[in-house]
Amino acid sequence: MGVHYFRVDTIADLSMEGGLFEQVSSFEQVPALTHHKHPGKLHILHTGSIAVNSDPIDKMKTMLVISLTLLSVLAASAQSIKFGKCPKPDVQANFDATRYVGRWYEIMKLPTAFQKGECGTATYSLKSPGVVGVLNSELLKDGTTNSIAGSAKVKNPAEPAKLEVSFFENSPPGPYWVLSSDYEGHSLVYGCTDFGLFRMEFSWILSREPTLSEETTEELHAILSSIGVNVAKMVSTDQDAELCSAMIQ
Repeated sequence: MGVHYFRVDTIADLSMEGGLFEQVSSFEQVPALTHHKHPGKLHILHTGSIAVNSDPIDKMKTMLVISLTLLSVLAASAQSIKFGKCPKPDVQANFDATRYVGRWYEIMKLPTAFQKGECGTATYSLKSPGVVGVLNSELLKDGTTNSIAGSAKVKNPAEPAKLEVSFFENSPPGPYWVLSSDYEGHSLVYGCTDFGLFRMEFSWILSREPTLSEETTEELHAILSSIGVNVAKMVSTDQDAELCSAMIQ
């Protein structure tokens, strides 16, 4: 469905493994998988310089300060964030994109700052081998339909269930990993990106119908729990027939 990513315009390294922070000219939130029609920007750090010497302790302190700053901003924007690196979960074996295309209804998701509507749907179409067209739609509180189109590409043909989705030119793609799908009933999607000392997670439970059985939902929750996702934070999407009839398809 949708993911926000962060771009650092001038920075030496954002990881614990590489160099040190030398200068930050801008650090802004850029929607990669989003329902907004125009890329919004959330400035987290102002233009300026951060002087850090080669002392490993100083590097660690700087990384900690910046990570905590980002942590507080992301927490305020209702993103799902945790300390530690992203997990590497198993994905759907022998994923078949031709069986995956069509409309999916959003049943549950981890909270995001960019999905505020109800009646969420994702419609996929096969553009070419390894490339899937994406159309995300939702019904906003004012009764208008918000939609955005993009594309998902398989980065490694050996792992077809791991796609990268993008909606805007020059914005970084977001991971769209299909952890489980029977193609005709449910799909469990997960995405995660490392940001220094912590990670930002996204997940959606999708269904071919506006509802999904409690048994299947619990099975998908168990998969997420096994990789450290706090499923208690997931929120349901209203797919009430009368409400969603107002959405322009």
